[in-house]
Amino acid sequence: MVKKVIAAVLLISLLTVAIVQAVNKKAEKPETASPTAAAQNGPAIGAKAPDFELKTLAGETVKLSDLKGKKVMLNFWATWCPPCKAEMPDMEQLHKEAGDDITILAVNIDPQLDVQGFVNEYKITFPILLDSEDAVNEKYQVLSIPSTYFIDSKGVIQNKFVGSMKLEEMKEFTSKLK
Repeated sequence: MVKKVIAAVLLISLLTVAIVQAVNKKAEKPETASPTAAAQNGPAIGAKAPDFELKTLAGETVKLSDLKGKKVMLNFWATWCPPCKAEMPDMEQLHKEAGDDITILAVNIDPQLDVQGFVNEYKITFPILLDSEDAVNEKYQVLSIPSTYFIDSKGVIQNKFVGSMKLEEMKEFTSKLK
């Protein structure tokens, strides 16, 4: 009988410790993983888009402020990211359909990997920018990829989308840009 009481007390004690540790881990975990919270990080909708200058795969320099007067879809992505891979064909389709009306800039955050191979495989023709210093990624506080900013012709962020988009969603967001 005494052994059963000791075993029960020991079992309850272990269970209590496990529950306390689980609650503490949950409290330490950041809430930024949710799309709603992730959308709150980085430059705010209605704010001027932070300027940057990056090199393309071809070695050309692109500066965001030089695109003032143009509508820009600014996408952050990586070669290893499945949602990024899923949206690339739709981004290419939008690029072909929109022509000069929309400028698509895809900022790659893992330039040490085979970005050119990725571009060749997906037959991408819009500019791929290489964030080799991780400066633009940090400036825009990108926590989840893909993340896309929609910037109007005045350089103001009109919308932000976190996650993979379909062509219809891209068209919807870009059609609202002035």
